[in-house]
Amino acid sequence: MFFHIVLERNMQLHPRHFGPHLRDKLVSKLIKDVEGTCSGRHGFVVAITGVEDIGKGLIREGTGYVTFPVKYQCVVFRPFKGEILEAVVTMVNKMGFFAEAGPVQIFVSNHVKIQKESEVRLKIIGTRVDATEIFCIGTIKDDFLGVISDPGAAV
Repeated sequence: MFFHIVLERNMQLHPRHFGPHLRDKLVSKLIKDVEGTCSGRHGFVVAITGVEDIGKGLIREGTGYVTFPVKYQCVVFRPFKGEILEAVVTMVNKMGFFAEAGPVQIFVSNHVKIQKESEVRLKIIGTRVDATEIFCIGTIKDDFLGVISDPGAAV
Protein backbone atom coordinates (compact mmCIF):
# COMPACT_ATOMS: atom_id res chain seq x y z
CA MET A 1 0.00 0.00 0.00
CA PHE A 2 2.35 2.77 1.21
CA PHE A 3 6.07 2.69 0.50
CA HIS A 4 8.96 5.02 1.30
CA ILE A 5 11.27 5.06 -1.72
CA VAL A 6 14.04 7.10 -3.34
CA LEU A 7 13.41 8.51 -6.82
CA GLU A 8 15.33 10.74 -9.22
CA ARG A 9 14.09 13.52 -11.46
CA ASN A 10 15.73 16.10 -13.71
CA MET A 11 14.49 19.57 -12.77
CA GLN A 12 14.77 22.59 -15.07
CA LEU A 13 15.20 25.99 -13.50
CA HIS A 14 15.19 29.45 -15.08
CA PRO A 15 18.32 31.56 -14.51
CA ARG A 16 16.33 34.23 -12.63
CA HIS A 17 16.12 31.80 -9.69
CA PHE A 18 19.89 31.48 -9.33
CA GLY A 19 21.30 32.88 -6.13
CA PRO A 20 21.38 32.12 -2.42
CA HIS A 21 17.92 30.45 -2.46
CA LEU A 22 18.57 28.13 -5.41
CA ARG A 23 18.10 24.95 -3.37
CA ASP A 24 14.80 26.23 -1.88
CA LYS A 25 13.50 27.05 -5.38
CA LEU A 26 14.43 23.57 -6.64
CA VAL A 27 12.76 21.84 -3.70
CA SER A 28 9.55 23.89 -3.97
CA LYS A 29 9.40 23.27 -7.74
CA LEU A 30 9.96 19.55 -7.12
CA ILE A 31 7.11 19.42 -4.59
CA LYS A 32 4.80 21.33 -6.93
CA ASP A 33 5.64 19.13 -9.94
CA VAL A 34 5.73 15.70 -8.28
CA GLU A 35 3.30 15.50 -5.32
CA GLY A 36 -0.08 14.17 -6.40
CA THR A 37 1.18 12.65 -9.65
CA CYS A 38 1.04 8.99 -10.60
CA SER A 39 3.58 6.81 -12.31
CA GLY A 40 2.50 3.34 -13.30
CA ARG A 41 5.72 1.84 -11.97
CA HIS A 42 5.76 3.35 -8.47
CA GLY A 43 2.17 4.51 -7.85
CA PHE A 44 0.80 7.81 -6.58
CA VAL A 45 3.32 10.18 -4.98
CA VAL A 46 1.71 11.21 -1.68
CA ALA A 47 4.46 13.37 -0.18
CA ILE A 48 8.12 14.22 -0.60
CA THR A 49 9.86 13.56 2.70
CA GLY A 50 13.35 14.77 1.88
CA VAL A 51 15.91 15.67 -0.75
CA GLU A 52 18.99 13.44 -0.69
CA ASP A 53 21.11 15.06 -3.38
CA ILE A 54 21.04 17.83 -5.95
CA GLY A 55 23.63 17.23 -8.66
CA LYS A 56 25.57 19.72 -10.74
CA GLY A 57 23.45 21.70 -13.17
CA LEU A 58 23.78 21.35 -16.91
CA ILE A 59 23.07 24.45 -19.04
CA ARG A 60 20.61 23.82 -21.87
CA GLU A 61 21.83 25.49 -25.03
CA GLY A 62 19.61 28.14 -26.53
CA THR A 63 17.25 28.48 -23.57
CA GLY A 64 19.47 29.40 -20.64
CA TYR A 65 17.61 26.93 -18.41
CA VAL A 66 19.70 24.68 -16.22
CA THR A 67 18.83 21.01 -15.63
CA PHE A 68 19.62 19.66 -12.15
CA PRO A 69 19.46 15.93 -11.32
CA VAL A 70 17.57 15.69 -8.00
CA LYS A 71 17.45 12.56 -5.84
CA TYR A 72 14.58 12.63 -3.34
CA GLN A 73 12.73 10.46 -0.84
CA CYS A 74 8.96 10.16 -1.06
CA VAL A 75 5.96 8.22 0.18
CA VAL A 76 4.03 6.48 -2.59
CA PHE A 77 0.65 4.72 -2.59
CA ARG A 78 0.42 1.61 -4.76
CA PRO A 79 -2.55 -0.78 -4.48
CA PHE A 80 -1.97 -4.51 -5.05
CA LYS A 81 -4.20 -7.46 -5.87
CA GLY A 82 -5.56 -9.05 -2.69
CA GLU A 83 -5.23 -5.89 -0.61
CA ILE A 84 -8.09 -4.82 1.66
CA LEU A 85 -8.98 -1.12 1.54
CA GLU A 86 -11.58 1.15 3.05
CA ALA A 87 -13.11 3.44 0.43
CA VAL A 88 -15.91 5.96 -0.08
CA VAL A 89 -18.53 5.34 -2.76
CA THR A 90 -18.50 8.13 -5.35
CA MET A 91 -20.90 6.89 -8.01
CA VAL A 92 -23.53 4.15 -8.26
CA ASN A 93 -25.00 2.75 -11.48
CA LYS A 94 -26.87 -0.40 -12.48
CA MET A 95 -23.63 -2.32 -13.09
CA GLY A 96 -22.08 -1.63 -9.69
CA PHE A 97 -20.35 1.29 -8.01
CA PHE A 98 -17.16 3.32 -8.08
CA ALA A 99 -15.34 4.01 -4.82
CA GLU A 100 -12.27 6.07 -4.00
CA ALA A 101 -9.53 5.03 -1.59
CA GLY A 102 -7.28 8.06 -1.54
CA PRO A 103 -6.25 8.83 -5.13
CA VAL A 104 -7.23 5.46 -6.60
CA GLN A 105 -10.66 4.76 -8.09
CA ILE A 106 -12.03 1.22 -7.77
CA PHE A 107 -14.98 -0.34 -9.62
CA VAL A 108 -17.04 -2.95 -7.76
CA SER A 109 -19.73 -5.01 -9.47
CA ASN A 110 -22.37 -5.55 -6.81
CA HIS A 111 -25.71 -7.16 -5.98
CA VAL A 112 -26.49 -5.22 -2.82
CA LYS A 113 -28.02 -1.79 -2.36
CA ILE A 114 -25.26 0.79 -1.89
CA GLN A 115 -25.61 4.54 -2.21
CA LYS A 116 -23.24 7.42 -2.85
CA GLU A 117 -20.98 8.52 0.04
CA SER A 118 -21.31 5.17 1.83
CA GLU A 119 -18.08 3.88 3.30
CA VAL A 120 -17.16 0.34 2.27
CA ARG A 121 -14.42 -2.15 3.02
CA LEU A 122 -13.40 -3.94 -0.16
CA LYS A 123 -10.78 -6.26 -1.55
CA ILE A 124 -8.83 -5.48 -4.71
CA ILE A 125 -9.12 -8.39 -7.16
CA GLY A 126 -7.34 -6.84 -10.13
CA THR A 127 -5.24 -3.86 -11.17
CA ARG A 128 -4.30 -2.37 -14.53
CA VAL A 129 -1.40 0.04 -14.73
CA ASP A 130 -1.02 2.74 -17.39
CA ALA A 131 1.83 5.24 -17.66
CA THR A 132 0.03 7.86 -15.55
CA GLU A 133 -2.87 6.05 -13.90
CA ILE A 134 -3.77 2.92 -11.95
CA PHE A 135 -7.19 1.27 -12.39
CA CYS A 136 -8.55 -1.28 -9.91
CA ILE A 137 -11.44 -3.73 -9.70
CA GLY A 138 -12.66 -4.82 -6.29
CA THR A 139 -15.20 -7.00 -4.55
CA ILE A 140 -17.22 -6.87 -1.34
CA LYS A 141 -18.13 -10.59 -1.48
CA ASP A 142 -15.82 -11.96 1.19
CA ASP A 143 -15.71 -12.26 4.95
CA PHE A 144 -15.62 -8.95 6.83
CA LEU A 145 -16.15 -6.88 3.67
CA GLY A 146 -19.07 -4.61 2.75
CA VAL A 147 -20.70 -1.40 3.95
CA ILE A 148 -19.04 0.21 6.99
CA SER A 149 -21.27 3.26 7.28
CA ASP A 150 -24.34 4.32 5.34
CA PRO A 151 -25.32 8.03 5.33
CA GLY A 152 -28.90 7.08 4.34
CA ALA A 153 -29.37 5.00 7.47
CA ALA A 154 -28.96 8.01 9.80
CA VAL A 155 -31.28 8.12 12.80
